[in-house]
Amino acid sequence: MRGRTLHIICPGDINQLTGGYFYLRQLLAGLRDLGVPVALHELPGPHPFVDEASRTAADAIMAAIPDGDLVLIDGLALPVSAHAVWVDRYRLRFAALVHHPLHLENGLTPEQADTLFRIERDALSHMRHVIVPSRTTQQGVIDLSVPAERITIANPGTDPAEPAKGSGDAIPTILCVATLTPRKGHLVLVEALAKVKHLPWRLVLVGSDARHPGQAAAITQAVASHGLGDRVRMVGELSGTALEAEWQAADLFTLPSFHEGYGMVAADALKRGLPCVVTDAGGLAEVVSAEAGAVVPPGDVAALAAAFERLLSDPAALSAARVAARRQGAALPSWQQSVALIRSALSGMLVSREDDRTTA
Repeated sequence: MRGRTLHIICPGDINQLTGGYFYLRQLLAGLRDLGVPVALHELPGPHPFVDEASRTAADAIMAAIPDGDLVLIDGLALPVSAHAVWVDRYRLRFAALVHHPLHLENGLTPEQADTLFRIERDALSHMRHVIVPSRTTQQGVIDLSVPAERITIANPGTDPAEPAKGSGDAIPTILCVATLTPRKGHLVLVEALAKVKHLPWRLVLVGSDARHPGQAAAITQAVASHGLGDRVRMVGELSGTALEAEWQAADLFTLPSFHEGYGMVAADALKRGLPCVVTDAGGLAEVVSAEAGAVVPPGDVAALAAAFERLLSDPAALSAARVAARRQGAALPSWQQSVALIRSALSGMLVSREDDRTTA
C-alpha cells in the first residue's frame, strides 16, 4: 500500500469478545503480517449512542491523523466518528467496515432506529469504499445509498479447528455462543426447547450477560418458568481454552438470531463439524445450509422446536448433518484469504492528490 499508514478506528477496546472485534483483531494482525503500516485508534464510547465527550475525543483523534492517510472505520464507531468524518472528509481517505447496519438492531425505539439510519447514511456517503461480510450486509449498505461499486464483500475467515468430540453420553449437548442481547434470540430458543422436554438434551449458553442485563435476567426467568434449570447452563463470556472445551463437548450448535451480518460463530461451528440449527436472519443462511442442520425463520418457536425434534430424535439425521457441516466447514475461507481481499480493496483508494481534487 505504498508506505501510507492505514488507521483503524475501533469502537472501544479491540479485545472485546464479540465476532466484530475478533474480525478487527484478525484484520489488524493480518495486514501487519502483509507489511501494511497500521495504526489502531480505540475510540471512547458508549457505542453506538455516544455522548459529547466521546465525540470530542473522536474529533481530536481524527484531527491528529496526517493528511492523505487511509482511515478504516468500524461500523459501530460511525456514530462517534460522524462529526470528524464530515470535518475531515476532504483531508483523509475514509473507508468503513460494516458488520451489519446499526439501525437494524433489535430493541431500538423507532426514534433510535431513525437516528442511527440517518447517521449511518450520512457518514457512509463520505466513504470511498465499504467492506461488508456478506451479500445481506451489502444490500443493507446499498439501502443506505452507497453505490454497489463502492462495496467489497469479504467473508470473515475461519481458523483451523479440531472436530468436536461431543458430550460422549446419551444426552446431546446443544451449544449457543452469543452475547445475551435481544437480537440473538435466546428467549425464542428457550421457548422452543421447552416444547421438546420429552427428548434428552442439555443447553450451554456462552456469552456476556453485561451488555444487556435486562435480557440476561429475562432468559434466567424463562428458564426457571419452564422448569429447565437442571438442563440449561449459563457460563458467561469465555475465550481461549475454556471456550474450546465447550466447543469440544458440544453435539449441536444453535444461533436463533433475529439478524446477523454474517454469523462468524456459526462458521466456527461448521469448522468443527457441528450440525447447526440457525435462522435465515441476515447473513446466517449464507453461512449454513439446511443440510448441515436446519435453517428456520427468526422468531418462529414452532419451526425451531421442530428442527430440534428432528435432529435430537433421529440419529441418522444428526449424523448426515454432521457430515454436511464438516464439508461446508472445509470450504470456508481462511483469514489470510479474507485479509488479502480487504487489502486489495483498500489499495485502490491510493489515488493521487490531483485525482482527489478532480473527484471531490
